[in-house]
Amino acid sequence: MNIGPYVLANNLFAAPMAGVTDRPFRRLCKTLGAGYAVSEMVTSRRDLWDTLKTSRRANHDGEVAPIAVQIAGTDAQMMAEAAAYNIDRGAQIIDINMGCPAKKVCNKWAGSALMQDEPLALAIVQAVVAACASRGVPVTLKMRTGWAESHKNAVTLARAFETAGVQMLTVHGRTREQGYKGQAEYDTIAAVKAAVGIPVVANGDISSPEKARDVLAYTGADAVMVGRAAQGRPWIFREIAHFLATGTHLAPPLVAEVKRLLLDHLLDHYELYGAFSGVRTARKHIGWYVKTLPGGEAFRGSMNRLEDCETQWQAVADFFDGLGGFMDRMPVIGEGATPNAAGDQEKQDNKEEGELA
Repeated sequence: MNIGPYVLANNLFAAPMAGVTDRPFRRLCKTLGAGYAVSEMVTSRRDLWDTLKTSRRANHDGEVAPIAVQIAGTDAQMMAEAAAYNIDRGAQIIDINMGCPAKKVCNKWAGSALMQDEPLALAIVQAVVAACASRGVPVTLKMRTGWAESHKNAVTLARAFETAGVQMLTVHGRTREQGYKGQAEYDTIAAVKAAVGIPVVANGDISSPEKARDVLAYTGADAVMVGRAAQGRPWIFREIAHFLATGTHLAPPLVAEVKRLLLDHLLDHYELYGAFSGVRTARKHIGWYVKTLPGGEAFRGSMNRLEDCETQWQAVADFFDGLGGFMDRMPVIGEGATPNAAGDQEKQDNKEEGELA
């Protein structure tokens, strides 16, 4: 599968998630089998580009190509400038956010709120494509099925976006009205795939190898994008890849391997965020890893009270050493289960995205 000139390793993608898919997490997902990973959304507001939050999101040091950056905003010219800003900082693919359902984003008419204003949505796409074309940078877009159950316009928009030059579309199988509640539906994704000639990616509730297989078959999509199910379980990508290739399940990872992965992830995380922010922003990642493990909830409570990186890192090492004393492998997560509630991501989105225009 290709996006512009870039040949992807496979058709298993890590979804952009606010406060989650930073550079360390994207690198981890790619190491564990994701063929592609998209950054957290970067604001189109120029006055926020020099903030620490945005500078971290625009940092791609050591990241494996292709580097895909998602941008969000409501003004076509500002979005075109945001695309150029991120290309100058290493972005090789620009993704337009029309899928985020967070209230703080949609209340400012960004994210999935743009699906209510089709002329504005198309104007933004045209401006971003024009800004990227001269740089040889492909543009992709992520959206929902529509604003509400009574207003599903993904197919109409998909045709317009393809004509405007978008080279890949990702569709989350929920409306903005749903947020992360209920279940994703895939009929609209199948209809989008049938309506356009560019690659289409299916997103929403991809939480197991079987679900990935079934959604690919049902929708005819070219790829699947995994979001919440990868939180605390980034090896889901290699599990899906193995299942699609062989029809058999890969054994859960060894506790010792997960210990190493998480400790390396934490070091990378601390390097990006620094000591003060690093120990705090790492807590959610650690919590996702341990939530389904014996003693995980108690450990999570005590770990959240630790205030320095060294102590936190050592506490994680000690926890997994203890776990390895009575179990060799991580537990199997059942069909359809995810290690965190759907509401966790909505809370995270609303917490992270107060800065958008």
